[in-house]
Formats: sequence, C-alpha cells, structure tokens
Amino acid sequence: MGIFDTIRAVLGTSAETDATREADPEDLFGMSTAYMTMEADLGYDHCGEAALCFSGVDSTRFDDAVETVEAILEAGEIDTGTGFHRHEDDHGYQWFVLEDDDPEDLVTSVHFAADQFIEEGFGSRLLAAVFGFERDGVDAYWIYSFRRGAYYPFSPKGTSDRNQQVEFKLQSVLDGELGLEDDESYWYPLWPDVPGDRPWE
Repeated sequence: MGIFDTIRAVLGTSAETDATREADPEDLFGMSTAYMTMEADLGYDHCGEAALCFSGVDSTRFDDAVETVEAILEAGEIDTGTGFHRHEDDHGYQWFVLEDDDPEDLVTSVHFAADQFIEEGFGSRLLAAVFGFERDGVDAYWIYSFRRGAYYPFSPKGTSDRNQQVEFKLQSVLDGELGLEDDESYWYPLWPDVPGDRPWE
C-alpha cells in the first residue's frame, strides 16, 4: 500500500497531538446508515470489503491482543460468514481486511475488532477504519481516523491523484450523518499501489 510519510504522521503521532476529540468506536456504527445513503442518494454500492489499519509494537502483550482480536473475528466468521485475513504492508502497517456481502456485518466486525484493541489497552495503535464503495468504475472510501475521531472521504484517481469533486460531493451529502473531519488538511489519502486496487491491498 503506497502510504507516504505524511500519511504516517497524520494517522499517527501528529494527529494524536492535534486531536480534536477522542476517537470512539461507536462512531463506526454511523456507517450502518451511511452505506444506505451512499446507495440511495449517490448510487454507490459497497465493495464487499472493509479494513482496520493499526501499527504494531514489539510486545508479547500486543501479540496476545492481536490473537484475541483474531479469535473474535474467527467467531464472527462462523456466525455471520464475514471472512477476514491479516497482512502487513510494505510500510510496516498491519491490517485486518474483512469481506462480506452484508455491509452491516462489515461495520459490526470492524467495531468489534477496534473495541477489543481498546479493551486490551492498545487503542493508541489504531490508525484508521476504511470502508469501500464503487460506482461505474469510480472508487470512493470513507476513512475513519482514530487519532482525529472523525470520518473523511477519499476517492483515488490512479495512484497519486484524487477526485476532489467526488470527495466534496460525499462530504455534502453525508455531513450530519457521519461525524466528519472539518479540517480538509487532514483528509490524507491512502494511495493504492496499483490503479483500481484497494488501499489495503
């Protein structure tokens, strides 16, 4: 995943210093209604995937916490059919990527995983939750920054340009339904390595 150092800063220590409010995993449930607005008002379908991005730490306690999260997701896979896998990208970030045709199951699974990290004492390692949508070949994402406690839209065009028209449209329609980041300087992109790929691939 092509995340630049500036992205590392905003999702990491810089955003923590500049945080407007504490992140709340309950914010993630806002996506349960937002996906319906995305479909009904904007014509976007969810892409069947969502992801939770976190930074690792060399600690046995942290490894145990990650294993606990994996156990929760495995239980969810049995209950709801929400598949998942974990991987580490080229920049050292770790991801839980979830797959499900039901967007509400995706939201619930991301929430459970994030909440467990917090309960285990590693909420500070959470960076972002990413929910993907698509319409007529246009990809759009809602990114929840745990360090800013807010959502922002992202629509990549290739691997280094973004569709700001789409982003501002998403902002105008979902403002009030999601807790949005009002400082656009914090709308940092999560570039895919290959055009059309997901940021977590």
